[in-house]
Amino acid sequence: MKRSTPIPLLLLCLLAGSACRPGKKTNFMQQPESALVLESTTLGVSTIIQDLDVPWEICWGPDDRIWFTEQSGAISAVKPETGERKIMLVIPEVYRHRSLGLLGMALHPTAPYVFVDYTHLKEDSTIVSKLVRYTRTADTLKDPLLLLEYPGNTGHNGSRVIISPDGRVMLATGDAARYPNASDTASLNGKILRMNTDGSIPADNPYPGNYMWSRGHRNIQGLAYTSSGNFFASEHGDATDDELNLIHKTGYYAWPHIEGYADRAKEKTYADTFAFVPPAFAWTPTIAPAGIDHYMSGNIPEWKNTILMGTLKNASLRVIRLNEAQDSVLGENVYLTGVFGRIRDLCVSPGGDVYIATSNRDWNPGKGFPKAHDDRIIRLFPIPSAGNLPVLPKSVNLNTAALAKGALLYANYCEACHKPDGRGIKGSFPALDRSKLVTGNAGQLLQMILKGSKKNTGEQMPGFAFMPDEDIAAIAGYIRRAWRNQADSITVSDVRIERKNAGF
Repeated sequence: MKRSTPIPLLLLCLLAGSACRPGKKTNFMQQPESALVLESTTLGVSTIIQDLDVPWEICWGPDDRIWFTEQSGAISAVKPETGERKIMLVIPEVYRHRSLGLLGMALHPTAPYVFVDYTHLKEDSTIVSKLVRYTRTADTLKDPLLLLEYPGNTGHNGSRVIISPDGRVMLATGDAARYPNASDTASLNGKILRMNTDGSIPADNPYPGNYMWSRGHRNIQGLAYTSSGNFFASEHGDATDDELNLIHKTGYYAWPHIEGYADRAKEKTYADTFAFVPPAFAWTPTIAPAGIDHYMSGNIPEWKNTILMGTLKNASLRVIRLNEAQDSVLGENVYLTGVFGRIRDLCVSPGGDVYIATSNRDWNPGKGFPKAHDDRIIRLFPIPSAGNLPVLPKSVNLNTAALAKGALLYANYCEACHKPDGRGIKGSFPALDRSKLVTGNAGQLLQMILKGSKKNTGEQMPGFAFMPDEDIAAIAGYIRRAWRNQADSITVSDVRIERKNAGF
C-alpha cells in the first residue's frame, strides 16, 4: 500500500486554484425562495451554498454536515443550518478533464474514514483512477492510504463509492470506454468491487481473491442501499436503455452484449446462452441518470419508499416508486425538469429533507446554463403552504406539439452532445452545423448514423440502427435542413438502401 505525504492546506489551495473558492453561503432558515407543490405536501426550496465548482458527490456525514466533492479536487463540509463551509482537503494530483476529476466519496458511519475516488494523469500520460482512504478529524482529512489503482480513460471512469450495511467499501468502476472490460473477470473496469476498509479483499467475497461483486456494467453513476438492504445502481446506457439495476451478488449485467431488457434479436440470442440480470427499470430515449438515494422518511409522504435520482441530460429529479419488498419498480414521477439544470447528486438528511447538487459548470452544460451563482446545493423541505412564493413546475413536457418529428428526435437523442445550435463541443462532439458530412453525400451520413463511430477510447457516437427507418429519415432530414445547413432531405427509401448496404 502506498502512503502519500500530506501537503499543507494553504499550498493545496494555491495548487488547486478555483477548486478552493469558498463558495457563497446562504441561510435557508429564512423564507424559502420558491415552492414545489406535491399531491398533499408543499416543499420549500432554498439554496444553502452556491458558486461551487461542479459538486460531484454530496452525502450526509456523521457530524450532521453535508460533505461534498468538487471536480477539481476539493473536499468540503457545509453546515446545512447556516451554509458555513469548511474546506477539509484539496487533492492536487486530481486530473480534471471533461468528465474526469474528483468523483465519488463515502463517509464510513462508524469509523473515522473517508473514501474518495479520482482520476490521475501519470508522468507517462497514462490515466488511472485511484481509491484513497483518509482519516477524518474535525477540520481536516489526513493520513491518505491508497487502497486501489485501476485503469482509467478520457471517459467512462464511473465512479461512486458507498459503504455497505456490513461496513464494506463498495466501488463502482466504469468500463473505461473499452467494451470488453465490462464482462472480463480479469479486469477491474465495468464492475462493482467489494473490499475491506484497508483495501484488502474480504474472505467472504463471492470470487476468492477477487474484488468483484458484479460485472457487465457500462458506467455506473449512482449507488444506494434501501432500508431492507437491497442494493441499487443507476447506469448510463449508450444510445438506448439507461438503467436502474438491482445489484445481486455475482450478478452479470451483460454490457455491451445487452442493453436494457434484451428485446432485440441478437440480445435475445445472447440472453438464451448467458444468464444475465435485466434492469429494474430502463429509459429510452436516454436521460443520463446520475446520483441516487433511497427515501424512506414520512417527512414527504408522497416520496416514501422511493429511489430519488438526479438526471443530467433530462435535467430532472426522478422519484421512482418501489414495491413493499423494495426489489422492483412500480413507476416514476418526474419533477423540476429544466428548472435547476443538470442534477448530479442528492442526499437525504436523517430528518427527511432532500438536498440536490447541480452540475451546470461541468464540461457539457445544457441550454441556458450555467446561470449566475451555479453550481449550488439546494434543500427541499416541507412547509405549511406556498403562500406568495413562486411555485415551480413539477415537470416540463419535452414532447411539445411545436416540435416537428425530426426536431423532437434530435432533442431526445442528439442534443445533449451536439447541442441545440448544432455546434457540438470542440474536441469532444463534432459540430453538425455546416458539417460536410451532414450536408454532403446522404449515404455517408446514413452509414454514420446507422453504425456510429467505433473508436474504442473516449466519447464515441453510438449506432442508431435500432431506430425505425422512418425515425432515421426524420432525424437525418432535420439536421440537413437545420441551422445554416441547406441540404436536401432524406427519404425512408434512402435509409432502407443504406441499412441493407450496412448489413443490418
